[in-house]
Amino acid sequence: MAFTPFFSSTFLLFLSLSVIASASDSGYAPKPDYGKPKTERNDTPFPSKPEYHEKPKLKGDDTHLPPKPDYQKPNPELIVGIQGVVLCKSGSKYVPIKGAVAKIACLAADENGYETAPFSILSNECDANGYFLATLSLSFLKKGWKIQECKAYLYRSPLGTCQVPVDVNHGISGAPLSSYRILNDKHMKLYSVGPFFYTSKPQSVPKYGY
Repeated sequence: MAFTPFFSSTFLLFLSLSVIASASDSGYAPKPDYGKPKTERNDTPFPSKPEYHEKPKLKGDDTHLPPKPDYQKPNPELIVGIQGVVLCKSGSKYVPIKGAVAKIACLAADENGYETAPFSILSNECDANGYFLATLSLSFLKKGWKIQECKAYLYRSPLGTCQVPVDVNHGISGAPLSSYRILNDKHMKLYSVGPFFYTSKPQSVPKYGY
């Protein structure tokens, strides 16, 4: 009876090995491995990343490159304006001469510095206050020419009773253009002359002018 437990254990071990062997021979397969389903393989190659080439740098030190030129619109050329007043002197009275005209005569020099022939322009007719204005644009001059000197003169009076010019303020000999002011809104360099006078009494007239 002492060998009974040992015999029983040996018999159970043998029986277990026999069952395992029998199951293997009878075609039972091992338990399948239920894992996560595999995704289908995509054999299409991915497009390669584009190659970004760096912008070539200039040779030398590019920190001292010259700045971009600042293109500015040229300032419009100033127009020369000459203003004044023409009056009729009758005794102790001074009456504005509506319709009177003044003349502006100028000398110029060419690009070589030689004096050119004089030229002149006429003012507009005086208004009811005897005021006149003459405008002289330098654009009509030839290239390289420069105005050297201009003078203002009396030119015509429409009054039959007041047509004799008087050389007050150089209305006959020529009033030089000296004092001026800039009118930015009109792009004008405005000179002032006079006032000039006519009278009804004949007077000696000095021979001046261009």
